[in-house]
Amino acid sequence: GVNVSVVFGQLSEEAARQMRSRGKSLKASADGKLPFCAMGVSSVIHPKNPHVPTMHFNYRYFEIEEADGTKQWWFGGGTDLTPTYLNEEDAVHFHKTLKEACDKHDPKLYPKYKKWCDDYFFIKHRGERRGIGGIFFDDLDSPSKEEVFQFVQSCAKAIVPCYIPIVKKHCHDAFTPEEKQWQQLRRGRYVEFNLVYDRGTKFGLLTPGSRIESILMSLPLTARWEYMHTPPESSREAEILEVLRNPKDWVH
Repeated sequence: GVNVSVVFGQLSEEAARQMRSRGKSLKASADGKLPFCAMGVSSVIHPKNPHVPTMHFNYRYFEIEEADGTKQWWFGGGTDLTPTYLNEEDAVHFHKTLKEACDKHDPKLYPKYKKWCDDYFFIKHRGERRGIGGIFFDDLDSPSKEEVFQFVQSCAKAIVPCYIPIVKKHCHDAFTPEEKQWQQLRRGRYVEFNLVYDRGTKFGLLTPGSRIESILMSLPLTARWEYMHTPPESSREAEILEVLRNPKDWVH
């Protein structure tokens, strides 16, 4: 699925409260109104084959006009990978490609945004990440709008080279019913994160008149839950869980 969103209107009280909790100083007009516009592109692919990882990216721009007419703006987004089974070579390729895109602008960016991604896509009630990460950032408003926009474009241009080689490598891999079932259990975790924690999903659901189907496009078509399921020790299923609980440095 691919969403191209351009939305504008009045910020809901709940959305404004969320932004203030992140340190935004938003001065509403006397009647409490905060006009905003937001635009972005987001995509999620949930492949049928459990050996091809799920990939998500989203890059967005946000602008709010305060009561005195001043405008606050920022960019946010990221790209992340959610494999069903761990393939270290794929993980290294994915992260190295994103690192190269960041390094064109500042070598400090990749480690910072890689950690932000690991921290953001954390399912607290499970004690594990949604996937093996990538990069994630929000509230980016310096050094200048043009420079931040150029950085965001570099990140977006890295999506095809970081992901498509992995798809081509695995799209014809054979898989068993048991591997498909594990994929469905992992997709249950994806659903849990998106509905409980994801900032974009929450914002969309709080925006009056929003198209719910577009907001929920990030969810897989099918998912599964099993009561107290634990994979056998030293299995390939246990291997991916270990990485989700303890994120790795893939590029050094």
